[in-house]
Amino acid sequence: MHTPRFPAPAMEQLTQTQQAVAREVLKQSSAGLGGPYGMLLKSPELLRRYLAMTDYLRQRTSLPLHLKEMAILIEARLWDAQYEWWAHEPIARREGLSEAIIEDLRQGRRPAAMRADEEVVYDLVVELLRDRQLSDATFHRAVEMLGEQQTVDLVATAGFYVFVSTVIIAGRVVPPPGHPAQPMPELLKA
Repeated sequence: MHTPRFPAPAMEQLTQTQQAVAREVLKQSSAGLGGPYGMLLKSPELLRRYLAMTDYLRQRTSLPLHLKEMAILIEARLWDAQYEWWAHEPIARREGLSEAIIEDLRQGRRPAAMRADEEVVYDLVVELLRDRQLSDATFHRAVEMLGEQQTVDLVATAGFYVFVSTVIIAGRVVPPPGHPAQPMPELLKA
């Protein structure tokens, strides 16, 4: 287990600019100044803009919340982002994503029992993030099923959470003490 590169700072360790944005973090973070925030606080303006995007994607997105959380879990699984999985699995469950889908994703499997909207979310996110392309067929299915705005929000969610995973991985962010360090089996090989 690696030591986090940017542990959660105490407020008195921060500059005035960092403190101002840290207060904004504390209004919406269940992790306090831990998680990705310890690293992002080193760039306060970036963190301020990050918070605006997370506010939209978490609270205001046009996507149904279980589909948004499914997209985040797919991305976390593809990137082996343990902290991200730890943070979003309970949210996905609360928003109504089935236990069977959550467990299949945890194990790196295509879920066996998905509704049509869940299938298009799975296919679009996997094509974009794993295959690094998006077929016309999947794009058109998404637009037909979800509409243009939800399709755009889905693409943005997938891409934004890649950014989150890069911060988590670079910062060696792990779930808090008392929680499993690896809530999903690691699939990527070094």
